[in-house]
Amino acid sequence: MITRSIHPGPGEAERRERLLALIDGFTSRRVLVVGDIIADEFIYGEVARMSREAPVLILKYNATELVAGGAGNAANNVAALGGRARLAGIVGADAEGRRLLASFHRGVDRTSIVRARRYRTPVKTRILAGGVHSAKQQVVRIDREAGWPLSRAVSGAFAGKLSPALAECDAVLLSDYGSGLVTPALAGAVRAAVARRSRRRPVPVLIDSRYRLLDYRGLTTCTPNESEVEQGLGIHINDDAGALERAGRLLLRRTGMRAVLITRGSRGMALFQPKQPTIHIPIFGSDEVADVTGAGDTVMATFGVALAAGASFYEAARLANYAGGLVVMKRGTATVSATELGDAVTTDHDTTLENWSQEGPAQGRRPREGSGPNTER
Repeated sequence: MITRSIHPGPGEAERRERLLALIDGFTSRRVLVVGDIIADEFIYGEVARMSREAPVLILKYNATELVAGGAGNAANNVAALGGRARLAGIVGADAEGRRLLASFHRGVDRTSIVRARRYRTPVKTRILAGGVHSAKQQVVRIDREAGWPLSRAVSGAFAGKLSPALAECDAVLLSDYGSGLVTPALAGAVRAAVARRSRRRPVPVLIDSRYRLLDYRGLTTCTPNESEVEQGLGIHINDDAGALERAGRLLLRRTGMRAVLITRGSRGMALFQPKQPTIHIPIFGSDEVADVTGAGDTVMATFGVALAAGASFYEAARLANYAGGLVVMKRGTATVSATELGDAVTTDHDTTLENWSQEGPAQGRRPREGSGPNTER
């Protein structure tokens, strides 16, 4: 079973070496990413002048970039971290679909992707503008949605691709961006399929759902951001520690998951587990964020591959926090490499600011002599 969060350990050096060993273990882990594959398109331009036709900017076009978003971005992040990523999803037989397939990290196995003729590849076009020597800022985003529902033939083809992939993976990441491909029924089938496998270590199944997290139950863990939790539960959190605690505990009970990792932007992350203290992890790096596009995919990818490598929920959360802090300092839809992650662990790994709440008995914790449950670490 997944190791309980027995942390902090005996010393700073030991904890650092443990995290570095986990990163080294990413290379042998096979992670299946299932979900909505989105084309993230970035159009860059320089501000030329104001238009006479309307009170809008006229941009001088510079370049266009297209990269994988959604489940594709999660798969790219797994591969960049050194894991063996396999992506299962659907793209259209259109120009965007062809460009998308050509854009993936070389470590992403695309054999489980279905190309459907009557399906339109979802595209999110972001137009960014700025001066010659200034950073480009997003001006507007245009979304082109996929055509749904899927035909029975396409659904059958997707199911056929998914079945053999489930027999070989060490973790499953479900990426639900609301298109209808990933559903609670599909998640239940995935959970049942991996549970039937004879393995010493269970296969963790993670869900990242943009709009309906509460519909998924009994999976291993989830990685919602704070705004998704607020919308789903109707609880306003912001700087209210009590509201955060109530939301996290309620989410655990209603989803029946073994852990919930809530990402909070500049406030870091909060890890909730049943009958264990809540762990509040401060943001890594600068709070002057460059771009949050796709950061949630990076967090889920790192969390998932770490669990597949044998990490406890706490260890996986720490690594995901490092990865999230690194990726938001990059422009556009980006990834984090194993080298970058290892460097972050080596140069930082300061747990002194961590806060352990008193929720639940301190099971599995080994506090230092003279420390109590509220000691900051």
